[in-house]
Amino acid sequence: MQAFTVHQGLVAPLDRENVDTDAIIPKQFLKSIARTGFGPNLFDEWRYLDKGEPGQDPAARQPNPDFVLNQPRYLGASVLLARRNFGCGSSREHAPWALEQYGFRALIAPSYADIFYNNCFKNGLLPVVLPESQVARLFDAVAAFPGYALTVDLPRQVVVEPDGSELPFDVAPFRKYCLINGYDDIGLTLRHADKIRVFEAERLARLPWLDHRSVG
Repeated sequence: MQAFTVHQGLVAPLDRENVDTDAIIPKQFLKSIARTGFGPNLFDEWRYLDKGEPGQDPAARQPNPDFVLNQPRYLGASVLLARRNFGCGSSREHAPWALEQYGFRALIAPSYADIFYNNCFKNGLLPVVLPESQVARLFDAVAAFPGYALTVDLPRQVVVEPDGSELPFDVAPFRKYCLINGYDDIGLTLRHADKIRVFEAERLARLPWLDHRSVG
């Protein structure tokens, strides 16, 4: 997965509490067994006026002009500002896939649903938790200043505002290590690829019948 160290990006404000995973990526798009192509359907029911189905051409659909991601000032946003309990509902991993494939690299909210929070780290997204009062102040700043951008510094664990003010956040050391190095579960395992190959070779030498490639 893509590593995360320091990211500066335009902020888009999603001023809703309890945003569930079915709102992030509606259930009809879960039919795909691929892990790509979910970005165009992020927040589909809010983002478009017509009903979304898999395989549609996004360019042929009717965007909702009132939805935040369709407003010109937020085009290209890569930091999503949200309210409490973001990512609640069913435990679909497609939700962080859709957010990441849309272009978001970091999320900022007062709280997240536990499974969604864990899935973000496994898919290269950084879900920053800040106190509700700080999040509310950021919503005000984003509304007041078009082009408002933040810098999210994972190594130092701070969100840096345009004036240089720093908002510290906590993150578990192991999650931080994985994200900085771009390690998902498979990547963590592949760090030991040499040892795995040695083990497999020794095992097959002792138990050759386990090699399904053998021709009897």
